[in-house]
Amino acid sequence: MTDGAATQPGQDAPDGAPDGTPCGPIRRRVLAWRARARPPLAWIGRITRHQVRFALVLIGAGWGVLRESLRPNSWRRTVRYEFRLSLRQVVAGGFLSTVFTATLAGLTVVSQAAYWLGFAGMAQMTGSILVSLLVREIAPVLVGIILLGRSGMLSLTEIGLLTLGGQVRAMQAQGIDPFLVLVMPRTFAFTVGGFTLGIIFAVISLLMGFIVTHATGVMNMSVWTFFSDVVTAMSAWDFLVIPLKFILVGFFVGLGSCMTGLLVSQDDTVATLMPRGFARGIVLVMIVNILFSLEF
Repeated sequence: MTDGAATQPGQDAPDGAPDGTPCGPIRRRVLAWRARARPPLAWIGRITRHQVRFALVLIGAGWGVLRESLRPNSWRRTVRYEFRLSLRQVVAGGFLSTVFTATLAGLTVVSQAAYWLGFAGMAQMTGSILVSLLVREIAPVLVGIILLGRSGMLSLTEIGLLTLGGQVRAMQAQGIDPFLVLVMPRTFAFTVGGFTLGIIFAVISLLMGFIVTHATGVMNMSVWTFFSDVVTAMSAWDFLVIPLKFILVGFFVGLGSCMTGLLVSQDDTVATLMPRGFARGIVLVMIVNILFSLEF
């Protein structure tokens, strides 16, 4: 008697399995198919983990920002200074871009909607159409793009260069939490800036659209009547959803930009970092807008 299975006449000699035990032909075929399937499955796993990783990090970081902001010790003088500096850059830096974009939106969307609704004899629906189309759907997307291009890329570059240069690691060695000093105040600055620029965008776009339509004779009502019709056309949900869209767009644009810069690797450069951050920011803006559109 020998250890293991004996070889029968006319049967191939058993080959060893990976664990050293002998195996037959069926077992050998299974092991061969497993060896062939392992590289593509590993590639799919790496891609899936890489894509899901940032979403999970973003969820955890968002919860961390909200939790740490409720602690009075988190808002130290350096954090408050960073918040004021970032808020000034977000609002003041994006103000002219918001005004210019809102003017173009008012000249195109508002004037064209008022003209064609008046031409079709449906001028009474102007307020509801403008609320649904411009204020609730177009404005959050355009404000998010302005925040991302004007301020988000700046924060992404600054934090990314600090991470690549080793300054973030030096802050950790000194007992300073980069999340509290860099991510939390900038995220809240983007949140406040998103709400502020969103309201400015909505008011200016509606005002410019009224000026054009009133000057061309399409509308004969006063500006107060025009804004009263727009506000009357808003439902109770609109008063909640529209500001919430502006707030969440600013929150996720700021958080996504900061976390993308904080999670860079040594192989990254500015040329690879900025396209990645811009693509992630656009996806976040669209996700927020689509989720609220489906829900409400």
